[in-house]
Amino acid sequence: MDVKASAPTGGSLRRSISLGQLIFFGLVFIGPAAAVGIFGTLDAKSSGAVATVYVVATLVMAFTAASYMRMSREVPRAGSVFAYAGTGIGPRAGYVSGWMILLDYLLIPSVAYMFTGIALNSLFPAVPIWAFVAVAVVATTALNLAGVTVASKVVTAVVLLEVAVLLVVLACGTWVLSVHGPTRPWLSPFTGVGGFSVTAVMAAVSVAVLSFLGFDALATFAEEAKGSVRLVGRATMLCLVIAGVLFVAQSYVGALLSPTTPAQLAAHPGLEGAAYYTAVGNSIGPWLHWLLALSKAAGAAFAAMVGQGAGSRIIMDMARERRVPRALAKVSVRTGVPVRSILVTAAGNIVVALWAATRGDGLDILSSAVNVGALTAFILLHVSVIGYFLVKKLAPGNWFLHGAVPAVGAVLLVLVLASATPLALEVGLGWFVLGLVVAAIMYRRRAASGRAASGQAESGQAPPGADVPS
Repeated sequence: MDVKASAPTGGSLRRSISLGQLIFFGLVFIGPAAAVGIFGTLDAKSSGAVATVYVVATLVMAFTAASYMRMSREVPRAGSVFAYAGTGIGPRAGYVSGWMILLDYLLIPSVAYMFTGIALNSLFPAVPIWAFVAVAVVATTALNLAGVTVASKVVTAVVLLEVAVLLVVLACGTWVLSVHGPTRPWLSPFTGVGGFSVTAVMAAVSVAVLSFLGFDALATFAEEAKGSVRLVGRATMLCLVIAGVLFVAQSYVGALLSPTTPAQLAAHPGLEGAAYYTAVGNSIGPWLHWLLALSKAAGAAFAAMVGQGAGSRIIMDMARERRVPRALAKVSVRTGVPVRSILVTAAGNIVVALWAATRGDGLDILSSAVNVGALTAFILLHVSVIGYFLVKKLAPGNWFLHGAVPAVGAVLLVLVLASATPLALEVGLGWFVLGLVVAAIMYRRRAASGRAASGQAESGQAPPGADVPS
């Protein structure tokens, strides 16, 4: 089945994104150098086994990518897991998955904006992190409002820049290691410093999956992709594989260059955010610190832009189904993007990011809390595959691909979720409770609207807005 490019009618999304553009969108959201910003946190949590953390995280997320591939082909809607769970399980599960993934798209861009602020602050210490964060939010929101065509051009340039700089870092780091040797044992990025701990690695994996979150955002552009309905699935898996290889490589080299031990990072969380920059600057040279910091600053800001855009499309699709205020479903005729949803998402991003930027432990708190919403939604995604293919039998099912694979994926994610910090679980529970409140309010509004419509129908009058398409 092919979907050809077409101009928008009314206020519809525009089918204008190719496979290559999807891959670039995914890579910029994931961030080829995403391990740089979170390296210190993972190094501390895993007791130095940071490369192993990324190997495990890649395998865990591969199961999720497989489920995204299958459901994006069957239900090619911008709502992503909201649409998948709603179809494969039921409307209530759809709402829960959509609401929980919104926590992901509220916090991940905020973390990315923090990375931008930290990177630039490491170069210009006189300027506070929050000032860089505010500028980044305004600039990238403006690009999102301009439309995906404009945004995709900028994204392509940013990805190419990030990959080029990362390759320079890896090449220079390898040369330094070959000449001067490592600061830690050669195998320590896999075995840990002072011993290997499965518990510590799994606790770090629950944070490391943050680095991969971005491939899932591609599903939200399903209504804007031109070509086969398999396009989104292919781009999703390609992004995951490329990112996994890059993360293992950069974390391995960074750990061997790091002058700070995992124990020191754990004792001083304020050092974690700049740990990779410190390792590069001390062992290779300040010029590479500058180059990497500038590249990471740009990459993180535009990763946040893609996350912001993805979140806005989930809100838009939920608004279509009247799960959140209907006004948020409006799409601009001129630019083909959901303007109101973008502005709502941007407002949430800047509030959270600025709050975190004013705290010494802000990055650690966000990094710990960010994945609970995504992991919950991903678990429901796996269940929706089983429900869609094997329970409801809406398409021919395969017991291995549509039963065993998503079941294993769900179990792995449950284990990762169980390893999350108490704070992360508390944030997730609080967000879930807020979702129940929103659902109750929307239910009362729909019920009141239905009674009003029924009364007007009995009196022979059409209800206001009855001619507005859903």
